[in-house]
Amino acid sequence: MPGSELILFLLLGGAMISFAICAVLLNNLVRCTVAYALASICLAAIFFLLDSPYASAFELTVGAGLISVLFLVALILSGGEELEVAT
Repeated sequence: MPGSELILFLLLGGAMISFAICAVLLNNLVRCTVAYALASICLAAIFFLLDSPYASAFELTVGAGLISVLFLVALILSGGEELEVAT
């Protein structure tokens, strides 16, 4: 990999890991879904950098698109309200 592609690869990898950690650790479910979608978009860009356009397109349509929309629709249909848990 040339220098510019390596830097872009490392930036996308770092962003993907940080968005994935945010998707796991955030308490708001809508923000978790958005973080998951952004991590999936970063992964699709990494696949594209690795010369795998079919895997990239599949990740964009299924990962970032379909799953995120299903999560958001499920949140909307279930009320989407988060209850405070007394600890």
